[in-house]
Amino acid sequence: MNILIFGPNGSGKGTQGELLKQKYNLAHIESGAIFRENIKGGTELGKKAKAYIDKGDLVPDSITIPMVLDTLKAKGQNGWLLDGFPRNMVQAEMLWDALQKAGIKLDYVVEILLPREIARNRIMGRRLCQNNNNHPNNIYIDAIKPNGDKCRVCGGELSTRADDQDEAAINKRHDIYYDTKNGTLAAAYFFKKLAAEGKTKYIELDGQGTIEAIKEDLLSKLA
Repeated sequence: MNILIFGPNGSGKGTQGELLKQKYNLAHIESGAIFRENIKGGTELGKKAKAYIDKGDLVPDSITIPMVLDTLKAKGQNGWLLDGFPRNMVQAEMLWDALQKAGIKLDYVVEILLPREIARNRIMGRRLCQNNNNHPNNIYIDAIKPNGDKCRVCGGELSTRADDQDEAAINKRHDIYYDTKNGTLAAAYFFKKLAAEGKTKYIELDGQGTIEAIKEDLLSKLA
């Protein structure tokens, strides 16, 4: 099973991706990791990408797409979940063409729907437990609200991540994601159109539900 997943920061995309990885034994492939692994491994594409990165330039799609494709082939022989790519319409079109030429089927495209304001609040509301960062605590989500300033799971001290409190940085990332003309949602809608033509399947999930509710909805649609 090959899956492409979309969702804004704060939507729980990473959590749902990890659940899918465990249930279906998929390779969870995150776009940032692809660059890091190719550069660290000294691949030809990695060397080309590093040359652009070292100059502070964006890596061209002509390098990024083959890098993504190579990773899908190498790691995703038993199925993959691609997270964080594509981020715009051009990348979506190029990725689809590359998958078709390589004979790789895209079974599902998943979009987690979440209003922008709620997504921002979820990020800024995250609290980290000093005992276990995986203990869910968020001051804006009733189901996992901490007990005052203590972890709701173990009573440990809580803290915030600096980048979670940087509203300007959050807004910048969301500007890219929620842009339906040139941003990530434009890419998602490209695949939605393909699904309407019967070329793949498109799943929409209500991101305002609980983790378990979203998981159950997702699994029921992956039939």
